[in-house]
Amino acid sequence: IFLCRRSTAKSSRTARSEEDRDSLWDAWGSWSECSRTCGGGASYSLRRCLSSKTCEGRNIRYRTCSNVDCPPEAGDFRAQQCSAHNDVKYQGQFYEWLPVSNDPDNPCSLKCQAKGTTLVVELAPKVLDGTRCYTESLDMCISGLCQIVGCDRQLGSAVKEDNCGVCNGDGSTCRLVRGQYKSQLSASKRKLSIFHRGGVALVTDRDYDITGPLVGKVPSSPLSTIFHFLSGRFLPILSRAVS
Repeated sequence: IFLCRRSTAKSSRTARSEEDRDSLWDAWGSWSECSRTCGGGASYSLRRCLSSKTCEGRNIRYRTCSNVDCPPEAGDFRAQQCSAHNDVKYQGQFYEWLPVSNDPDNPCSLKCQAKGTTLVVELAPKVLDGTRCYTESLDMCISGLCQIVGCDRQLGSAVKEDNCGVCNGDGSTCRLVRGQYKSQLSASKRKLSIFHRGGVALVTDRDYDITGPLVGKVPSSPLSTIFHFLSGRFLPILSRAVS
């Protein structure tokens, strides 16, 4: 009985402490307009600290929005931000700027390359909210920081696609598709195409002039597929459903 009372008293104190902490804040404000109209953006809500002292917790919160794919003609969001600087002189010259993506050190800065040159410049310390951190990832930049986004398009979500490309799936919907490929190229030149969005293309060509093991790896992503080259055949480690 003593332990029960002690636990109840402790829970009561914890509850009061949380209530006291929250009472120092004003109510959350309405959500802002989405940073993008398609392709996944970010919206924020603010609250004010009502205390003369520092309040515990955050004064801003975020959520995803506009989680519908953009039409093909919309173009890449990061590329749009680079091209916005085309009519601004850089060191006395105009350049056509192209996006530099997948920066491992700072994926949320706007780095662009001048077309036809090796000149790479950071044109802004932060990309716009909702810009993808990496080209093959749903993670997005918010206030200059890369935030995790699950396949359910929710911030902080750990939900991932299964091997069949189904969000939060159990891997039971895959089906193996077999086919043949006849090369029209010379024995010294072979071309392998791997389609890994929505399906897997398996290619077999006995005339590959390759010695030793070969691992072909598509960049790691929810859409990636890894193949091992073994005895002249590409064997899928992952198999995806084909729509």
